[in-house]
Amino acid sequence: MVVEAFLPYTQWLFALHVIFIIAWMAGLFYLPRLFVYHCQVQPKSEESNRFKLMERRLYYFIMAPALVASLITGLCLALVPKLFDHHAWWWYCKLTAVGFLIAFHGYCGLWLRGFAYDCNKHSEKFYRVVNEIPTILMIIIVIMVIVQPF
Repeated sequence: MVVEAFLPYTQWLFALHVIFIIAWMAGLFYLPRLFVYHCQVQPKSEESNRFKLMERRLYYFIMAPALVASLITGLCLALVPKLFDHHAWWWYCKLTAVGFLIAFHGYCGLWLRGFAYDCNKHSEKFYRVVNEIPTILMIIIVIMVIVQPF
C-alpha cells in the first residue's frame, strides 16, 4: 500500500525522521551509561534518587516520544510511492535491526524499573557492555539505508 498524499512532504518526513531518530538514539546511548553510574551509588540514597529521576525523565519524556515519532515518520516514508524498493534485502535487514533497537528500548525500560524499586540485578560491567548494542545496530541501519548493499 502506498499513500501518494505523502509525496509532497517527503523531504519534511525525512528531516523529521532523522531528528526523531537522533533524539531516540541519544537516549539509547545515554540511559545505559546512567545505569553504570547508578550502580556505583547506594540504593535509597539521595544520589540514587537523583539517578532515578534522571533515568525516568530520559526514558518517558525523551526516548519514548522520540521512538513513537520515529516509527510514525518511518511508516509514512515507507508508504511514499516509489521512494525505495520494498523487496530489496537491505530493507529487511534494516527493519530487523530496528526491531532489535525497539527490543533494546524495552529492556532499558525493564532495567529502569529494577533501579526504581531498588532491585537492580545487573552489574556495572553488564551495563557497560550492553551500552555498545545500540551503536552496533545503528551502524548496521545506516549502512543498509545509505549503501543499500543488497
